[in-house]
Amino acid sequence: MPRHLIYAANWKLHHGPAAARRYAEKFQELVGPRPGRELWFFPPAVSIAATANAFRGRGDVRIGAQNVSAEPKGAFTGELSIAMIEEVGATAALVGHSERRHVFGETDAETGRKVAALARAGLTPVLCVGEQLTEREAGRTDEVVLRQLAAGLDGLAAEELHRLVIAYEPVWAIGTGRNATPGDAAAVHRVIRRELEIRGARERIPILYGGSVNAGNALALLAEEELDGVLVGGASLDPEVWAAIVGFG
Repeated sequence: MPRHLIYAANWKLHHGPAAARRYAEKFQELVGPRPGRELWFFPPAVSIAATANAFRGRGDVRIGAQNVSAEPKGAFTGELSIAMIEEVGATAALVGHSERRHVFGETDAETGRKVAALARAGLTPVLCVGEQLTEREAGRTDEVVLRQLAAGLDGLAAEELHRLVIAYEPVWAIGTGRNATPGDAAAVHRVIRRELEIRGARERIPILYGGSVNAGNALALLAEEELDGVLVGGASLDPEVWAAIVGFG
């Protein structure tokens, strides 16, 4: 059976609505649907609707939000609820991305509340986990990843695990030009998969790798059977570069 791969593009603070529409037009000239491949886009919040509309009719494409609140409504200035992102076309959301954790101070407990709220609303939480360089050098990679994973999943019952996607993104490899070797990535993915099985996962939960993925290393990374896809930042911002990368799978 051919592998099912997810190619997820995190645009971060790039591409407003007009740029998102231009991107989608160019990308679709270059890339058509292919069996066994899903294309996920995480634009800035103001571009979710434009991106979803631009890819309307593409069954292989899903649109997600880069962040979301666990609160349904209230006095939370600057936040977006799950119902809001869903209304404009999002069916998934990143949770606990390293920049949310280490730049904006998002806690493990907050990730757990967001994962649970998304899963119960029927959207897909993409829970991001990963260690910093000092933690890796101290031999604490598994400890850190499992702690973050546990906090993200503790609000879920075993039968809700199938709603998840996990993204392993070592913090030291994000935007640095450095990346884990395919073997390094696969080893951590196996640790995550074992924990998911212990928690009662009855089917394979997709685990993506993120961390300076580019056209030069994507093929080698995806050769590892433990990787179910990639979560890509900088290399996904140019539609021609991203088209080349997703064409590898």
